[in-house]
Amino acid sequence: MIKINNLDMINKYILKYGINDIFTKDMKPFMEILLFEKNQFVFKEDEDIKYLIFLIKGRLKVYVTLSNGRSLLNCFCQDFKVFGDLEFINSQTAYSNVQAIADTYCIGIPINKVREYLLNDAKFLKYICSELGEKLLKFSRNTSINLLYPLENRLASYILATGQKNHNNGRIEFNENLTEIAELLGSSYRHLLRTLNMLCLKGSIEKKNGYYEIIDNGILEELAVGVYS
Repeated sequence: MIKINNLDMINKYILKYGINDIFTKDMKPFMEILLFEKNQFVFKEDEDIKYLIFLIKGRLKVYVTLSNGRSLLNCFCQDFKVFGDLEFINSQTAYSNVQAIADTYCIGIPINKVREYLLNDAKFLKYICSELGEKLLKFSRNTSINLLYPLENRLASYILATGQKNHNNGRIEFNENLTEIAELLGSSYRHLLRTLNMLCLKGSIEKKNGYYEIIDNGILEELAVGVYS
């Protein structure tokens, strides 16, 4: 995590997302710009959280670790979202892993300031209740997706969310640890390979030397509609 001292950037995103309208008290003096580089964790499961986090630019994936040690993907986030809301209310450690899948900028408010000024802020608590309700609906929906959607649909969504542009040729490449992906998507490694081959046969991706290149976004988007959104 890198702290960025940029008041203009803070003001820009406060205005864009109406962040200060969430609070009764002016919380801008406590806000910090935080950069999480690709693969860095915003929160790690069972660790103390240091900030209430507002996602302002970038992409995150949220996943949980199950009792058998395996992981399961919950959702992707790339719009304005708050993280740490449930934890700060219950004074608990992080309930899930929140990890950057691209360089991601957030506005963070130190959790000690949140507890000092916002625990009795009715305006803020009303906003948090709304956010928690939305998250519960998304979690329920995405749990159903993990159980009922074929791997092809879930994998298409994952590829679209995590693919990275090659700045040398402008093409989108998908290059991640397949063992970890199989675990996150609740699949066996062998089934994941078969599904990747099916996507290659459909012309949506092409296997290269050690990675996959996205050939036809449209096919992936059609398969991924509504999955992990």
